[in-house]
Amino acid sequence: MAIVADRYAFVVGVDTHAAAHHYALIDARTGGVIDDRAFPTTPAGLGRALNWVIDRTGPATGGLVEQVLISMEGTRSYGAQAAVVFAEAGYRVTDAPTPKRERGAGKNDHLDAITAARGILGKEVDRLADARAGQTSTLLQILLTARNAMTSERTRAINALTALLRVHDLGIDARRALSSQTITTIAAWRRRAGDTPAQAAARTEAIRLARRVGDLNTDVKANEAALRAAVTEAMPSLLEMVGIGPVNAAIVLATWSHPGRVRNDAAFAKLAGACPLEISSGRRHEHRLNRTGDRQLNRALHTIANTRMRYEPRTRDYVERRTAQGLTGPRIRRCLKRYIARELHQHLATMT
Repeated sequence: MAIVADRYAFVVGVDTHAAAHHYALIDARTGGVIDDRAFPTTPAGLGRALNWVIDRTGPATGGLVEQVLISMEGTRSYGAQAAVVFAEAGYRVTDAPTPKRERGAGKNDHLDAITAARGILGKEVDRLADARAGQTSTLLQILLTARNAMTSERTRAINALTALLRVHDLGIDARRALSSQTITTIAAWRRRAGDTPAQAAARTEAIRLARRVGDLNTDVKANEAALRAAVTEAMPSLLEMVGIGPVNAAIVLATWSHPGRVRNDAAFAKLAGACPLEISSGRRHEHRLNRTGDRQLNRALHTIANTRMRYEPRTRDYVERRTAQGLTGPRIRRCLKRYIARELHQHLATMT
């Protein structure tokens, strides 16, 4: 199987930051540095960076962008806009491998850009992690990021409200988790004339927290509706699969991104951290939990597996059969996540 050094003439390593990106152009066959330069992250700066790459690779490749690979750090954060610019120009943009630095070695933007380029030379072409692309993937990622922020803030507000009610006697039994009805009741409270200054302050803060929870509940529902609409437009059949709602479907689609990014179901399972890692030694043949990969996608598979274990007859029969064979619940769930990853990839492969 061909590696990057055999397939491409040039590799551009990109070290991304908020204000400027550093680019290093190297010869893919020798690893030698041809040139390097920093450009600002403004639209004009990204355009200049693109022209810089074209000017230095065009004469040698006859203008063939297929001969140039962009190995970029932070394609989902600082480098997101640069990745779009180069992808729209026809270049293949991949996530740079995690840098491996020698102990005691220095670092700077120049060296990091070179490392991003050289670190990918020995990688197999078909195993590169292509950057996410497409308007659908970008839209879903924005909505999912917003949802994570909202649900995290809501959890913090509920926890703060619960702690407040357990410390101050405001007439609410907070020994157990607060119900949505209780939170709604607190949000409708008014100040009471008989409260001490401490009670009045506690009541005011409780009202504020309860109302904030209510606002966040409304925002989360609107976010879920937007996710459902986006998934329905992109691939409505995904929502018809057992155990997959709009949020998990959005996570799967955003991670998969576009046809060709994930080469097969094994790669998709590895991306999700759902492929078992062998730990066999001597007569002992075992596999352990894989804690690598996209943890958000892994969580989605976990949720789908739990739902199917409860409600899908086929999965419940499988659980009974594997339990009779001596497998524990966690091991059965890990097996299911691998099967679900295969099923999802096969389904996504039908998308053009």
